[in-house]
Amino acid sequence: MADLFAAFDPPPPSAEPATDAPLADRLRPRRLEDVVGQEHLTGPEGAIGRMVAAGRLSSMILWGPPGTGKTTIARLLADAVGLRFQAISAVFSGVADLKKAFAEARDHARLGSRTLLFVDEIHRFNRAQQDGFLPYVEDGTVTLVGATTENPSFELNAAVLSRAQVLILHRLGPEALGKLLDRAEGVEGRPLPLTPEARDAMIASADGDGRFLLNQAETLFAVDLPKALDPAGLSGFLQRRVAVYDKDREGHYNLISALHKSIRGSDPQAALYYLARMLTAGEEPLYVLRRLTRAAVEDIGLADPQALVQCIAAKDTYDFLGSPEGELAIAQACLYLATAPKSNAAYKAQKAAWRTAKETGSLMPPANILNAPTKLMRDIGYGANYAYDHDTEEGFSGANYWPEDLPPQTFYEPTGRGFEKRLAERLSYWDELRKRG
Repeated sequence: MADLFAAFDPPPPSAEPATDAPLADRLRPRRLEDVVGQEHLTGPEGAIGRMVAAGRLSSMILWGPPGTGKTTIARLLADAVGLRFQAISAVFSGVADLKKAFAEARDHARLGSRTLLFVDEIHRFNRAQQDGFLPYVEDGTVTLVGATTENPSFELNAAVLSRAQVLILHRLGPEALGKLLDRAEGVEGRPLPLTPEARDAMIASADGDGRFLLNQAETLFAVDLPKALDPAGLSGFLQRRVAVYDKDREGHYNLISALHKSIRGSDPQAALYYLARMLTAGEEPLYVLRRLTRAAVEDIGLADPQALVQCIAAKDTYDFLGSPEGELAIAQACLYLATAPKSNAAYKAQKAAWRTAKETGSLMPPANILNAPTKLMRDIGYGANYAYDHDTEEGFSGANYWPEDLPPQTFYEPTGRGFEKRLAERLSYWDELRKRG
C-alpha cells in the first residue's frame, strides 16, 4: 500500500508546485499566516497559533465544511513544529493501512523523528478502527490530526475525543474568498474576465468553499472571452455549487431544527427560507410535511386548531399535485404555522398526563361512570347515580370523573392566545358551575 500513501501524501509546504499544477495547488499557503478565513485558530491568540509558538502540538480534530483549509493547516502544522508528515484517507484505507502507518511512525520515532499523522475524513473509520488510534496517540508514537466535515460528537468515539482537541473551521466568508481570487489573479498575472457584480456573484456561488472557487476561477482563466462576463453570463458559463446537504447527516438536522424554531418564533420569512433550503437541496417533501405537522400540534395546538388542518390539507394536496406544484401547498402550510398564535399547552398537558398515568398504575375509574351491560355489574354499583350531562339545564353536571385514590388533576391550562382564550373562558365557566354544585 506504499503507493496509496504516496498518492495521498501531498508535497511538503516548502516545495514549489509545478507550473502546470492546478490553480488551487499553486495557491496553497506556505505559512500558517497565509491561510485565509481561519484567523481565530491560526492567529497569535488562536489555539493553533499558541501551539505553534510553544513548539508543541496536541492531537486535534479539525471540523469544518469542505474547502476551508483542513488539509493545508495539517501540512503547515507539521512543518511549523518540525514533525514528519504522513497522511492517509479513511475513504481508501483499512486496518492494514493503519498498522503500516503506525509501524512507520514507530520506526521514525526510534530515529528521533516524530510523526504528525493526518487522517482525512476520519469519521469514515468505524468505531473499532478509531479505537486502534488510541495506544499510538497515548504513547506519543503519533500526533493525530483528523479532519472531518461531520459533527465529531456524533461520528467519533468518546475515547478519541477525550484525547484530541476539537477545533472548528469556519465556512469562508466573502472577504476570505475575495482574497483567494486576488491571489489567483496575482499568480495568473491578469484579472478575471468578470464585471464587479459577476465577481461578487461568483464568490456567493462558492457557498464558502475556497477550493471550489479556485477551480471555477481556473476554468475562467483557461478560456479566451471577448469581454468581461456579467452575472447572467457567468451563470450560463459556470455551474453553481450544489449546497452541502446530506439527508442522514448533521446538516439535515440543523436545517429542520432551524425551520421548527423559526415557526415557533413566529418568523415566517426565516421559516420559508429554511423550508426552501431543504426542498431545493432534495429533501423528501413528505418528511418536511411530517415535521410541519409536528410543529402544528406542539407549538400551536388549540391556539389555532386550523393549523393541523392546514398541514393535513397540504399533505393531501402534495399527494394530488406532486412536485413542483404541490410544494406551494407546503409553503402555504409553513407560512400559516409561522403566523398562527402559539401555544404549547396541549403539548405540556399530554406530557403531564402520560407521566401521571405511568405513576398511578391501574386505578379504577369511579363506579358511577362505568358501563353496566350485565345485571351483576349493576348490582355491584356500576353506573349507579350517573349524571347524564345533557339532562341538565347547562349541559354540564359537574360530576367527579377521577379515580377514588387520585384527586382531580390539572394537565391542560390554555393560554390567552388565539382560540385558547375562548377555551380558557369555557373552562373557567365550568369551574364556577362545579363550585356552585
